Amino acid sequence: MADLGVMRSRPNAQPNQSLIDGIITLQALATSPEPIGCRELARRLGFEPTRVNRLLKTLAYLGIARQTANRKYTGGPGMHVLAAQALFASGLVRRAVPALEELRRFGHTVAMGVLWRDSVSYLYHAPPGVQTSDALGRIGLYPASTGGIGMALLAQLDDAHVRETYEGHEIPHHANVEALLSEIHLTRARGFARVRVREDTDQHTVAVPVGIPTHSAIGVYGWIPEAAVPEIVEALRHAAARIEAFDSP
Repeated sequence: MADLGVMRSRPNAQPNQSLIDGIITLQALATSPEPIGCRELARRLGFEPTRVNRLLKTLAYLGIARQTANRKYTGGPGMHVLAAQALFASGLVRRAVPALEELRRFGHTVAMGVLWRDSVSYLYHAPPGVQTSDALGRIGLYPASTGGIGMALLAQLDDAHVRETYEGHEIPHHANVEALLSEIHLTRARGFARVRVREDTDQHTVAVPVGIPTHSAIGVYGWIPEAAVPEIVEALRHAAARIEAFDSP
């Protein structure tokens, strides 16, 4: 199991606000399901329209964004190149797939995700019957506080970081940050997350962190009664250890 201390403090940094704003704008553009105008994007981000306009024009100049015929913006070829290069260079998904495929023997959905701010991005999401090629990158951002993979990753952060992340925001599935932290503390104590996905079903996600330091989490989702949890946790930890082995020198 990954050391729970390795992600609990944020690295020392002298943040460049212009770079931060540019990345936030890029991420908002990348997750927009359709082309978006400058003013609408500024409204969503709470930025000045003139600033967003400059950032979008810069991204378009680099080919990372492109402007449509109706003067809205969407991802450009550079964005797709960056995504492909990042996945290829890290090799994470390619290395993880064999271990993830073995977890499908339980007959449940198998997933792998990474944490970005307060959301999880699924690199792999395979419901029963779905081909491996269709399991890659098939789901966008998902609130971290609502799922097992998100909770497994949030549990790697220290409480101050969690508070900062959710300060001033609603927290899906939790009344407030104290309720979220209470569940995070339970997750840390037992070393894995078990989250009921929806209140109207008896389906859960069981998930564990991957990497030292943690870089992702893997989980299994479906009807998982309490008695079945130990076997699934053992299998998840075995899969996580296989994936972590590729990171060792």
